Amino acid sequence: MIFLQSIFFMVNYKRHILDNGMVVLLNQDKTTPLVSFNILYNAGSKYENEKKTGLAHLFEHLMFAGTEKAPDFDYFTQMAGGENNAFTNADIVDFYITVPSENIETAFWLEADRMQNLVLDSNTFENEKRVVIEEFKETTLNIPYGDMWHHLSSLAYTIHPYKWPTIGKEIEHIENITLNDALEFYRKFYHPANAILALSGNFNIDEALNLAQKWFGGIEKPAFKPQTLPQEPVQSTLRKKIVHQQIPSNAVYLAFHVAGRLDLNYYTHDLLSDILGRGRSSRLFQNLVKKEEVFNEISAYISGNIDPGLLVIEGLIPDEIEYEFAIEKIREELSLLKKGEIKENELQKLKNKIENQMAFSEINILNKAMNLAQYDFLGDASLINKQIQLYESVSLDKVISEANNIFDENNCIELVYLKN
Repeated sequence: MIFLQSIFFMVNYKRHILDNGMVVLLNQDKTTPLVSFNILYNAGSKYENEKKTGLAHLFEHLMFAGTEKAPDFDYFTQMAGGENNAFTNADIVDFYITVPSENIETAFWLEADRMQNLVLDSNTFENEKRVVIEEFKETTLNIPYGDMWHHLSSLAYTIHPYKWPTIGKEIEHIENITLNDALEFYRKFYHPANAILALSGNFNIDEALNLAQKWFGGIEKPAFKPQTLPQEPVQSTLRKKIVHQQIPSNAVYLAFHVAGRLDLNYYTHDLLSDILGRGRSSRLFQNLVKKEEVFNEISAYISGNIDPGLLVIEGLIPDEIEYEFAIEKIREELSLLKKGEIKENELQKLKNKIENQMAFSEINILNKAMNLAQYDFLGDASLINKQIQLYESVSLDKVISEANNIFDENNCIELVYLKN
């Protein structure tokens, strides 16, 4: 069955590199009247100055400021019958447009235009800063546990720039970013040699490649040296922090350093997070929520970073439960995994869920365009067709071995929220 799934959902694509270094990936899908146009920049928050964090996310907003020819990016997208959006994380910034096939050139024009002709004045810049600062307040300061990643990241990382969240370390950093800072970031990161363009949908391959050459081929490649990031040293002791806030429930977060996306161990670590806390059928939910009622809610997930990331277990605790007891119950569940108390059918069930999710995900043209760009960013676009096999190749022995490697107290970060 796995073999049939892999063949049926194979994503065929063409890969081309323009003379200026821009990668172009083209997946033709004639089952849809639409085209999804995705452009990924290697411009995440890990490239920021530690004293001016939040710039990568701010610049995502600024990319919608407009150009002389297209002063309102959203207006031209909507006039072409399309929709667009973007996101920023620690590693990348990603922009995407979906339009009817007949309007594909509008997407090429809009993205190429703002790659080289963005108009930034002081009024636009200051307005977007205010928008981002309000977003910081809404998502970080004004909701319970909103600053979790601020605390967890700074505990987990000592020198790697994952030690601050994408939104920024603090509001003052965003306030202190200047227009010159933004323009320098634009010149350094927003150019063809630092971008990957991926299309999926109903278009002609040769025509799309000609459009890529027409609109992006003439943009000059600047002198560009990839930034070298420091490697985080191995954590050697348990790190703890207690935060007192006005919150509805006490909460605990246990995080463990795990492999990054370029490491084959990533697939094992992802499966471990699913075994522990993916959904209501997971071990932690069944044992610690339903049976023992130690937690009101609990889940586990991995951060999925390019460089080594984190596996996080988070749970909300009833008022009558002491947080130390709740943490000990989590550790008991981890100990069972480390002792090998897991059966092949439990692992296979989770693999099947992942495989089905991935297979159906590749039906969506936007997902295909995004995934092609992101796998190419990892170094090999063909990984889009290898994910099922990579998860399937993880053995039970490997799961147990990696559980022992990562669920070590010296590899753990312990963050606790307590009511004031």
